[in-house]
Amino acid sequence: MQHETVIVLDFGGQYNQLIARRVRECGVYCEVKPYTTPLADLLAMKPIGFIFTGGPNSVYLEDAPHVDPALFDAGVPVLGICYGCQLMAHVLGGKVSTCITSEYGKTETEYDKSCVLFGGVDGMPEKAVSWMSHTDYVSELPAGFRAVAHTENCPVAAMENKEKKLYAVQFHPEVNHTQYGVKMIDSFLKNV
Repeated sequence: MQHETVIVLDFGGQYNQLIARRVRECGVYCEVKPYTTPLADLLAMKPIGFIFTGGPNSVYLEDAPHVDPALFDAGVPVLGICYGCQLMAHVLGGKVSTCITSEYGKTETEYDKSCVLFGGVDGMPEKAVSWMSHTDYVSELPAGFRAVAHTENCPVAAMENKEKKLYAVQFHPEVNHTQYGVKMIDSFLKNV
Protein backbone atom coordinates (compact mmCIF):
# COMPACT_ATOMS: atom_id res chain seq x y z
CA MET A 1 0.00 0.00 0.00
CA GLN A 2 1.28 3.46 -0.92
CA HIS A 3 1.70 5.73 2.09
CA GLU A 4 0.74 9.37 1.94
CA THR A 5 3.93 10.83 3.34
CA VAL A 6 4.54 14.12 5.12
CA ILE A 7 8.16 15.15 5.54
CA VAL A 8 9.13 16.93 8.74
CA LEU A 9 12.19 18.97 7.77
CA ASP A 10 14.40 19.35 10.84
CA PHE A 11 16.14 22.69 11.43
CA GLY A 12 17.51 21.71 14.84
CA GLY A 13 14.45 22.46 16.94
CA GLN A 14 13.85 20.75 20.26
CA TYR A 15 10.37 19.59 19.24
CA ASN A 16 11.17 17.84 15.92
CA GLN A 17 10.21 14.36 17.17
CA LEU A 18 7.11 15.74 18.91
CA ILE A 19 5.93 17.29 15.63
CA ALA A 20 6.38 13.91 13.92
CA ARG A 21 4.46 12.21 16.72
CA ARG A 22 1.58 14.68 16.39
CA VAL A 23 1.39 14.07 12.63
CA ARG A 24 1.24 10.30 13.26
CA GLU A 25 -1.41 10.83 15.96
CA CYS A 26 -3.47 12.53 13.25
CA GLY A 27 -3.24 9.29 11.23
CA VAL A 28 -0.70 10.46 8.66
CA TYR A 29 2.63 8.74 7.93
CA CYS A 30 5.67 10.99 8.24
CA GLU A 31 9.43 10.93 8.26
CA VAL A 32 11.89 13.38 9.83
CA LYS A 33 14.67 14.46 7.47
CA PRO A 34 17.57 16.88 8.04
CA TYR A 35 17.25 20.24 6.27
CA THR A 36 20.42 19.34 4.33
CA THR A 37 18.60 16.57 2.41
CA PRO A 38 18.76 17.46 -1.32
CA LEU A 39 15.45 18.68 -2.71
CA ALA A 40 15.46 15.99 -5.44
CA ASP A 41 15.65 13.29 -2.74
CA LEU A 42 12.80 14.88 -0.79
CA LEU A 43 10.56 15.19 -3.87
CA ALA A 44 11.39 11.59 -4.89
CA MET A 45 9.50 10.54 -1.72
CA LYS A 46 6.37 12.10 -3.29
CA PRO A 47 5.36 13.95 -0.11
CA ILE A 48 1.83 15.35 0.27
CA GLY A 49 3.25 18.05 2.54
CA PHE A 50 6.27 19.48 4.32
CA ILE A 51 6.43 20.70 7.91
CA PHE A 52 9.43 22.86 8.84
CA THR A 53 10.48 22.61 12.49
CA GLY A 54 11.73 25.32 14.79
CA GLY A 55 15.41 25.84 15.46
CA PRO A 56 17.78 27.93 17.57
CA ASN A 57 19.20 30.10 14.76
CA SER A 58 18.39 33.48 13.24
CA VAL A 59 17.51 33.13 9.54
CA TYR A 60 19.41 36.24 8.51
CA LEU A 61 22.80 34.97 9.77
CA GLU A 62 25.22 33.64 7.15
CA ASP A 63 25.55 30.16 8.66
CA ALA A 64 21.83 29.71 9.41
CA PRO A 65 20.15 26.53 8.13
CA HIS A 66 18.41 27.15 4.81
CA VAL A 67 16.33 25.32 2.27
CA ASP A 68 16.37 25.23 -1.53
CA PRO A 69 13.97 28.06 -2.56
CA ALA A 70 12.67 25.76 -5.35
CA LEU A 71 10.90 23.76 -2.63
CA PHE A 72 8.28 26.52 -2.42
CA ASP A 73 7.54 26.17 -6.15
CA ALA A 74 7.23 22.37 -6.06
CA GLY A 75 3.45 22.55 -5.57
CA VAL A 76 3.65 20.72 -2.22
CA PRO A 77 1.89 22.36 0.77
CA VAL A 78 4.20 23.63 3.52
CA LEU A 79 3.58 24.39 7.19
CA GLY A 80 6.42 26.35 8.81
CA ILE A 81 6.66 26.33 12.61
CA CYS A 82 8.66 28.98 14.57
CA TYR A 83 12.07 29.07 12.80
CA GLY A 84 10.27 27.43 9.86
CA CYS A 85 7.87 30.39 9.75
CA GLN A 86 10.73 32.89 9.73
CA LEU A 87 12.65 30.87 7.13
CA MET A 88 9.65 30.82 4.80
CA ALA A 89 9.26 34.60 5.13
CA HIS A 90 13.00 35.21 4.65
CA VAL A 91 13.43 32.97 1.59
CA LEU A 92 10.31 34.34 -0.11
CA GLY A 93 11.32 38.01 0.21
CA GLY A 94 9.76 39.02 3.52
CA LYS A 95 11.73 40.50 6.39
CA VAL A 96 12.70 38.92 9.71
CA SER A 97 13.86 41.17 12.54
CA THR A 98 14.86 40.92 16.19
CA CYS A 99 11.87 41.34 18.50
CA ILE A 100 11.56 44.48 20.57
CA THR A 101 9.83 42.24 23.12
CA SER A 102 10.67 38.53 22.89
CA GLU A 103 7.82 36.14 23.62
CA TYR A 104 8.24 33.02 25.68
CA GLY A 105 5.56 30.80 27.11
CA LYS A 106 1.78 31.00 27.11
CA THR A 107 0.64 33.93 24.98
CA GLU A 108 -2.88 35.12 24.17
CA THR A 109 -3.23 34.91 20.41
CA GLU A 110 -5.94 36.26 18.13
CA TYR A 111 -6.78 34.07 15.14
CA ASP A 112 -8.39 34.87 11.78
CA LYS A 113 -10.95 32.08 11.40
CA SER A 114 -11.09 32.57 7.61
CA CYS A 115 -7.71 30.76 7.51
CA VAL A 116 -8.17 27.00 7.06
CA LEU A 117 -5.68 26.23 9.86
CA PHE A 118 -8.03 27.81 12.39
CA GLY A 119 -11.41 27.85 10.65
CA GLY A 120 -11.12 24.10 10.06
CA VAL A 121 -11.03 23.49 13.83
CA ASP A 122 -14.38 22.79 15.49
CA GLY A 123 -15.18 25.00 18.43
CA MET A 124 -11.98 27.04 18.25
CA PRO A 125 -12.51 30.59 19.54
CA GLU A 126 -10.99 33.70 17.94
CA LYS A 127 -8.70 34.13 20.96
CA ALA A 128 -6.77 31.28 22.58
CA VAL A 129 -3.41 30.58 24.19
CA SER A 130 -0.41 29.60 22.07
CA TRP A 131 3.11 28.63 23.19
CA MET A 132 5.69 31.11 21.95
CA SER A 133 9.47 30.82 22.07
CA HIS A 134 11.15 33.38 19.83
CA THR A 135 13.50 36.36 19.77
CA ASP A 136 12.97 37.11 16.04
CA TYR A 137 9.72 37.74 14.20
CA VAL A 138 8.36 38.33 10.69
CA SER A 139 8.40 42.14 10.42
CA GLU A 140 7.40 42.28 6.72
CA LEU A 141 5.27 39.68 4.96
CA PRO A 142 6.49 38.18 1.68
CA ALA A 143 4.47 39.09 -1.43
CA GLY A 144 1.25 37.08 -1.70
CA PHE A 145 0.98 36.42 2.05
CA ARG A 146 -1.37 37.80 4.67
CA ALA A 147 -1.18 37.71 8.45
CA VAL A 148 -3.81 35.37 9.95
CA ALA A 149 -2.94 35.58 13.67
CA HIS A 150 -1.30 38.10 15.98
CA THR A 151 -0.41 38.71 19.61
CA GLU A 152 0.20 41.92 21.52
CA ASN A 153 3.91 41.86 20.58
CA CYS A 154 3.91 39.82 17.37
CA PRO A 155 2.02 41.22 14.37
CA VAL A 156 2.55 38.00 12.36
CA ALA A 157 1.84 35.08 14.71
CA ALA A 158 0.69 33.18 11.60
CA MET A 159 0.65 33.82 7.86
CA GLU A 160 -0.74 32.19 4.75
CA ASN A 161 -0.43 32.19 0.99
CA LYS A 162 -3.60 30.25 0.22
CA GLU A 163 -2.89 30.08 -3.52
CA LYS A 164 0.47 28.35 -3.06
CA LYS A 165 -0.70 26.37 0.01
CA LEU A 166 2.03 27.89 2.17
CA TYR A 167 1.20 28.32 5.86
CA ALA A 168 3.33 29.32 8.81
CA VAL A 169 2.91 29.84 12.54
CA GLN A 170 5.31 31.64 14.89
CA PHE A 171 4.12 29.55 17.86
CA HIS A 172 4.41 25.82 18.58
CA PRO A 173 1.13 24.00 17.79
CA GLU A 174 2.69 20.63 18.66
CA VAL A 175 3.00 21.33 22.40
CA ASN A 176 0.14 20.81 24.87
CA HIS A 177 0.30 24.44 26.02
CA THR A 178 -1.06 25.64 22.65
CA GLN A 179 -4.83 25.34 22.83
CA TYR A 180 -6.23 23.55 19.75
CA GLY A 181 -2.65 23.16 18.45
CA VAL A 182 -2.85 19.51 17.42
CA LYS A 183 -6.18 20.26 15.72
CA MET A 184 -4.42 23.01 13.72
CA ILE A 185 -1.84 20.45 12.57
CA ASP A 186 -4.69 18.06 11.73
CA SER A 187 -6.44 20.81 9.75
CA PHE A 188 -3.25 21.38 7.73
CA LEU A 189 -2.92 17.64 7.08
CA LYS A 190 -6.56 17.03 6.13
CA ASN A 191 -7.74 20.35 4.66
CA VAL A 192 -4.63 21.68 2.90
